[in-house]
Amino acid sequence: MPQDPRDAPDAVCHEPDGLLVVEDGRVVARGAYETTLRSFPGVAVEKLPGLVVPGFIDAHVHYPQTDCIASYGEQLLDWLDTHIFPAEKAFADKDHAAEVAAFFLDELLRNGTTSALVYPTVHEASVDALFEAALERDMRIVSGKVLMDRGPEGLADTLASGRAATEALIRRWRGRGRLGYAVTPRFALASSDAQLADAGALLSEHPEVLMHTHLSENIHEIAAVAARFPDSTDYLDVYDRFGLVTARSVFAHGVHLSDRACSRLRSSGAGVAVCPSSNLFLGSGHFDFGQADRHGLRLGLGTDIGAGTSFSMLQTAGLAYQAALAREDRLDPFRALYLATAGSAGLLRIGDRVGSLQPGQEADFVVLDCAATPLLARRTANADLATRLFALQILGDERAIARTYVMGRCAWKRTP
Repeated sequence: MPQDPRDAPDAVCHEPDGLLVVEDGRVVARGAYETTLRSFPGVAVEKLPGLVVPGFIDAHVHYPQTDCIASYGEQLLDWLDTHIFPAEKAFADKDHAAEVAAFFLDELLRNGTTSALVYPTVHEASVDALFEAALERDMRIVSGKVLMDRGPEGLADTLASGRAATEALIRRWRGRGRLGYAVTPRFALASSDAQLADAGALLSEHPEVLMHTHLSENIHEIAAVAARFPDSTDYLDVYDRFGLVTARSVFAHGVHLSDRACSRLRSSGAGVAVCPSSNLFLGSGHFDFGQADRHGLRLGLGTDIGAGTSFSMLQTAGLAYQAALAREDRLDPFRALYLATAGSAGLLRIGDRVGSLQPGQEADFVVLDCAATPLLARRTANADLATRLFALQILGDERAIARTYVMGRCAWKRTP
C-alpha cells in the first residue's frame, strides 16, 4: 500500500498465493506465484509460513527509555522529571549506551520493526552507539543528538556545543549504511529561543536531514508552552517562528491540535507520528483522526517507548483503532497497517526505499503468524483477510512475528 487507503480506496494489494523475488537485498518483482515464477525460471524458492507484510516502521521511539517502560504514576512533565531525565544521564557512558542500543534494536527486530525514527539523548555518544549497532544489523534508522540547552543538570548542552556535536555527527554518519540524521530539539520547553533558532538554521543548512520533535502531547505541557511563548498563536506556531515547520518535519503526538495548526501542517508538508499507547499511558488523550483526515494530514505510527507500553507495532495499531473509536472515528485494519508501514515511511521521507515492497525497494518484510496463540488461531480460522489483520492488531504482539527480514536476510526467527 504505497498510498493511504483514506485517499486511494483501491490501494490495498494482496496476493493470496504470491511470490516476492529478492536479489541483492532488493525487491525485483512480486505478484501471483505461478505468473511471477514463469518470469524467473530456475529461481530458488523459499516458502514462508504466514502472511507477508512490509517491515514495520516506528515513526517515534526513544531508545534510552527502554528501561523506563512501565514507570508508574505521572503525567508527562512529572514523568520526565521523575523517571526519564535521571535514566538518560547514564547515556554519557558509551558502554552503557551501546548495551541498551543493542537490546533495543534486537527488540525492534523481534517485533517485526525494521526501520525507526529514534530519539537518543543529549550525549553525542548515545547517537554513535545507536548508529554503530544499527550499522551492524543493516537496519534503516534515523536519529540525531537531542538539543536541550534548558535541560536539567547532566542533560543540558549549550548553543555552541549542541551545534558542534550535531555538525560532527552529520559529518561522521552521512551516507553510511542505511542511516539518516534528524535535527532533534527535545521540545519547545527544553531549548532556549537561540537554540530553537539554531535548530532551524541547521535544518536549512542540511537539506538531507529531518527535524524530529514533540508537539501538543499533553494539556499541562501545552499550558507551559503557552506561558513561555505568549506571543505565539499555538504550540506549532512556536516551532514555525524558528523555521522548524517544513516538509521534513516529523512531530510526535499532536493530540490537541487547533484547526489552524492542522492547516499549517498540511500546507507545509509536515506530518504527525501518532502514538496511541503512550497517549493513553500518560493520560494525554486520544489523537483526533477525524480532524487530521479533514485536513489531509500526513500520518505515521509510533510506539513512543518508554511512555509507550509495547514495542509491538501490531499492538500499537490496535490501540490506534481504539483511540479513533473513542472519538467516534473508524480506523480499518488496512489503513492501520498502512500507517505502521508506508505511512511511517512517507513521514520519514524513505517511502521510495521501504514500506510497501514495491519493485526496487529494499526487501524489509515480516512474516505474520495468524495462529501464534490459541485465541488468534480460533479467531482467524476461515476468516477473510481484513478479519485476520484486525485480529492480529487487537490480539497480536511479538508472538505473532514468525520471522523478520532485513534486506532480504532473515534477521530474526521465532524459535518453537
